[in-house]
Amino acid sequence: GAPVRSRMDENKPLKVRLTFSVILVGVSLLFAAVVTDHWAVLSPKVEGYNTTCEAAHFGLWRLCTKRIFMQEQGPKEKGCGPISLPGEHNCSYFKHFTPGQSSEIFEVTTQKEYSISAAAIAIFSVGFAIIGTICVLLSFRKKRDYLLKPASMFYTFAGLCIIISVEVMRQSVKRMIDSKETVWIEYSYSWSFACACASFVLLFICGIALLLIALPRFPQNPWETCMDAEPEH
Repeated sequence: GAPVRSRMDENKPLKVRLTFSVILVGVSLLFAAVVTDHWAVLSPKVEGYNTTCEAAHFGLWRLCTKRIFMQEQGPKEKGCGPISLPGEHNCSYFKHFTPGQSSEIFEVTTQKEYSISAAAIAIFSVGFAIIGTICVLLSFRKKRDYLLKPASMFYTFAGLCIIISVEVMRQSVKRMIDSKETVWIEYSYSWSFACACASFVLLFICGIALLLIALPRFPQNPWETCMDAEPEH
C-alpha cells in the first residue's frame, strides 16, 4: 500500500492547482457579472419607425437607458433595439442605493426588494469566493492541507449564492415585464447574466472537486484498513 499512497500524494498538489486555476476563472466571471450592467435588456413596444425609442439594460446596481433611432426592422423584431446601436446613453444607480436619485421604473416596491436581494446575495457570493481563495493560497504552505476543505465549501456556497441571485434577477425581470406600470414589453438576458451562470457552474463543480481531492484517500484493498486499524484493547 505504501508506494501507491505516496504516488497519490504526489499527484494531489497538481490536482489542487489545476482545480484552483479553473476556480479562478469562475471567480473572474463572478466579479465580471457583479460589476457589469448587462444582466437583462428591456425594450418598449415600437409604434412607428424613424422615431427614437428608449431601450434599457441593467445590472445589480444600475439601470442604463439608451435612446435609439429606429429604422425599418426585420419582420421578426418587435422591440426597440438592438441595444448595440448608437444612441444617447444614460446610466443611473438604483434609487435605493443612492438616496435622492429618481428612477421611476423602479418605483414598484416589490421591484426594489428584488433588486436589493439580488445585489446582497451577489455580495455574499463574492465574499465567499474571496475567503475561499485566501484559504487555498494559505494551504499551499507546508502542512496546511486542512484548509482545502473549508475553501471547497466556501466556493460551493459562492456558486449557490450567485445562482440564487440569478433566479431573483429573473423573477425581477418577469415582474417588470408583467407590470402595468412599466413600459417594457420585450426582454432578453445578456452577457453579464451568462457570466453569472457560468461562474455558478465552475464554482459549484470545482468546489465539490476540491473537497473530494482534499478528503483522505479511501484504502484500495481491505488489508490496508486492517493494517491501519487501532489494535483493540
